[in-house]
Amino acid sequence: MFKSNINYMQSKKIKQFLLNLPRLIKRIIVIGLDVFLCALTSWLSFGLRLDQWGILTGNQWLVLISSIVITISLFMYRGLYLAIFRYIGSASLESILQIFLIYTSIFFCLFTLNVVDDVPRSIGVIQPILLFLGVGFSRYSIRYWLISNRSLAKKVNSNGFSIMLIYGAGAAGRQLAVALENAGDFIVKGFIDDSLQLQGRTVNGITVYSIDNVKNLISEFGITDIVLAIPSADQIERRVIIEMLSCFRVRVRTLPGINDIAFGRVRLTDLYDVSMSDLLGRNEVPADMGLLKKNIFRKNVLVTGAGGSIGSELCRQIIKMSPKALVLIENNEHSLYLIYEELKLSIKKIHTLNQNSNDESNFPDHLGLDIFPCLGSVRDRESMRNILLDQQPDIVFHAAAYKHVPLVEQNPSEGIRNNVMGTLNCAQLCLDAKVPHFVLISTDKAVRPTNIMGASKRICELILQALAEYSSQHNQATLFSMVRFGNVLGSSGSVVPLFRAQIKAGGPITLTHTDVVRYFMTIPEAAQLVIQSSAMASGGDVFILDMGEPVRIYDLALKMVYLSGLMVKDELHPNGDIEIKITGLRPGEKLYEELLLGDDPQSTLHPRIMKSHEEFLSLNDLFLALEKLYTVLEGGDIESIRNELKRLVPDYCPEVTT
Repeated sequence: MFKSNINYMQSKKIKQFLLNLPRLIKRIIVIGLDVFLCALTSWLSFGLRLDQWGILTGNQWLVLISSIVITISLFMYRGLYLAIFRYIGSASLESILQIFLIYTSIFFCLFTLNVVDDVPRSIGVIQPILLFLGVGFSRYSIRYWLISNRSLAKKVNSNGFSIMLIYGAGAAGRQLAVALENAGDFIVKGFIDDSLQLQGRTVNGITVYSIDNVKNLISEFGITDIVLAIPSADQIERRVIIEMLSCFRVRVRTLPGINDIAFGRVRLTDLYDVSMSDLLGRNEVPADMGLLKKNIFRKNVLVTGAGGSIGSELCRQIIKMSPKALVLIENNEHSLYLIYEELKLSIKKIHTLNQNSNDESNFPDHLGLDIFPCLGSVRDRESMRNILLDQQPDIVFHAAAYKHVPLVEQNPSEGIRNNVMGTLNCAQLCLDAKVPHFVLISTDKAVRPTNIMGASKRICELILQALAEYSSQHNQATLFSMVRFGNVLGSSGSVVPLFRAQIKAGGPITLTHTDVVRYFMTIPEAAQLVIQSSAMASGGDVFILDMGEPVRIYDLALKMVYLSGLMVKDELHPNGDIEIKITGLRPGEKLYEELLLGDDPQSTLHPRIMKSHEEFLSLNDLFLALEKLYTVLEGGDIESIRNELKRLVPDYCPEVTT
């Protein structure tokens, strides 16, 4: 074992030295190798033909010189010296074969059809065959040496190697296999593919197997990881594959997105754990570009809470639609800095793509886009008024809110002030400033709320509904609408990053109840649907996003453990790796979330967006109720606050947690 490790490390150092040589030096070395092969095969061809193994004489030197000149010229002309030995495959072999067909034709004409003293005519056939074999063997021998780790796989696996199967033997899978082998710390033992035509064959020397062979392959080779390399598969197909793989005790990983690779954010060998969107397996409906651009293209757009999960993704989606200006409002300095720098970098990359593209219509023109980062709170009425007057937005997306249920439950006064007063400030000031559109980002927790956060968001909805009625009755310019949806994947406080961190730490996974069910949606999809909803607003609309099928959180935890290559530790498996600990429902937590207050959702132009008009208070009645709420907030008594919330939101029922 120790000797094998030393040999491997020495070999790896030599390989690294050669790989780090300047490209020009590498090409000179390869040309020198080919010159040597031309000379060797010329000498061998005369020796085999004449059975004489001495020094070449007379016109025999003409054969050697002709071989060198023709070979080097053809290889340069066809770009063979631009090829990288590590990535030589069947395409390179075809190029070499085509070159040697030309080479053989020339050599045949020179030394077989013509009579040359001291040169047997058969040399015109023998030498090209020997040279072809020599060049092909040298190329593949060097490639195999540069990427070969397999012979030491089982011996050094304990020293950090990942032994892998790649699911998908298509172009992506083949490229991934070469990249992983070249990286040095990965060993690819086989492809898994559903194609009967590929199964049993080899691709670049790696065997293609059926999914039925996975269990035996894991046992035989000690497989640690299975990587999904199926970019053409939709989410439903990926979910089915992941379900099949979840029963094996291996880590399931996936390729990074093509856009991430193209923008240089990741490398091909930066493999990801299977994402929550893969586990959900719901295909996203393509965005309607007309709806996306309607309120964004060449418009001034303002986003509150721009540094948060939803706010930041809204900003990312908005800049793709070529707004005139984007205003970021955020009260957290670090969050504002991060999203501002990210957006500036994204715009630079879009410029680069635009300049390098032959079809400039593929990329929006961002040269006139201004981004204004504003550090401040939506509760600061004077600051918000100045921003609105200075920037004159055409649409405001109000995403600023405290949304962590347990924290707001423990800090009710601050949570209500931020959510309710912040929304009222922004909405009233937009009405005064005649902002054409105001969109509230709401939550499914506002429907029959059992916690203070949900009740505060329902009051925010009531504010917008009342102002929408007032705006309509008084011919005001502002259209108010709100978008209600459930959990978004990867947001701050989401269970997915929490579970992943707990698994990485060795457990336990903490879960409040085995029957907790939640709706999930990816952040980009949610942001796109919010923007599209705003384009369909007529005033007072409550847009509800179709979240798909609900997910049982306990089942999600199980899958995340299994797909990490670990086992759940329970009564049936006392020697398992990760325990799932049930802690009990937190104050205000529901088992099930809802999206609708009524039973009459209406369809819209988008299949994933519904619309509902729900009961609300008039503006005068709402203001009277809010004055009472503000009064009890000053006192800070939690029971008084809850009682006042019940008067404002009759469906608020903090005692019920199911």
